[in-house]
Amino acid sequence: MKTPIGLFDSGDGGLTIFDKVHALMPEYDYLYLGDNARAPYGSRSFEIVYEFTLQAVKRLFDMGCPLVIIACNTASAKALRTIQQNDLPNIDVSRRVLGVIRPTVEVIGKITKTNHVGVVATQGTILSHSYSLEIKKLWPDIIVTGQACPLWVPLIENNEYNTAGADYFVKKYLDQLLNKDPLIDTLILGCTHYPLLIDKIRAYLPETINVIPQGNYVADSLKDYLHRHPEMEVRCSKHGEVEFLTSESEDKFSEAANIFLGKQEGIHAQRIIWE
Repeated sequence: MKTPIGLFDSGDGGLTIFDKVHALMPEYDYLYLGDNARAPYGSRSFEIVYEFTLQAVKRLFDMGCPLVIIACNTASAKALRTIQQNDLPNIDVSRRVLGVIRPTVEVIGKITKTNHVGVVATQGTILSHSYSLEIKKLWPDIIVTGQACPLWVPLIENNEYNTAGADYFVKKYLDQLLNKDPLIDTLILGCTHYPLLIDKIRAYLPETINVIPQGNYVADSLKDYLHRHPEMEVRCSKHGEVEFLTSESEDKFSEAANIFLGKQEGIHAQRIIWE
C-alpha cells in the first residue's frame, strides 16, 4: 500500500520545491497536487486561500498521505497555522502538515551579515507579514523589508520570463525594494515560482546580495524532520514513485511542469474534480 508524501501548491510553482525534495530523497513516494484551475492564490483573501488549502490537504489525506507539505508561500502564510492548530486535531492527530516559510527562516540568520533581509513574494504573502513575524521569533535583530511582485508569477505562467519585458518588471520591483532598504544583503525568494527568474534577479542586484531560493532548505528541513520523527518516517512508503494531480487540464499542467522541472520527457498528470 502506498502512503506517499503529499505536496500541494496553487499551481506549478511548488514543483521547484518538489524537484529539490525528490532529488534529495528519491526513495520515497510522492503525490503532487496543483490547484491550477483556481490559481493564482496570491491576490485571494485569507478566507478563500484557507478554504482551498484545507480542501487540498483533505484530498491528499484521503489519498493516503500521512504528511503533506504546503509547497506554496501564499497558502503557508494564510492557511498553515489554522490548519495545524484548528483542523488537524479534528481530522487526524497522527497526520502532519508542514509549510515552506519556517525552513527558510531557520537558516536566514546564519546567512545575513548586515541583519537586513529582503523578501520578494506575492501580495498575499507580503500582506500576511509571515516572514517578518517568523524571522522576529528566531532572529529578533534582523530587519525585514518586503516587496510584492504581482507581475512575476503571470510572466512565468505565460512563459514570458526570459523576455525583455520580464527584465523591466524584475528590475522595477528590485529597485523599489532596495530604495526601501539599501542595506539588504540577503534576499528571500518568497514565492516558489521565482527560482525561474533567479538569473535575471541576480543580474539586477549587487553581487554582495545573496539570493535565497527555498527548495534546498525545504528539502533539508524535511529530511531532518523525518529523521527526528521516525514514527512518521516509517509511515511514508518507499517505492520511488511519483504521481501528479491537477485541477486543470492534464496537458496544460504537463506543459508547465516540463518548464518548471526542466524535463525533456513528458510529465503526465491526472485531473481531479473538486467536490
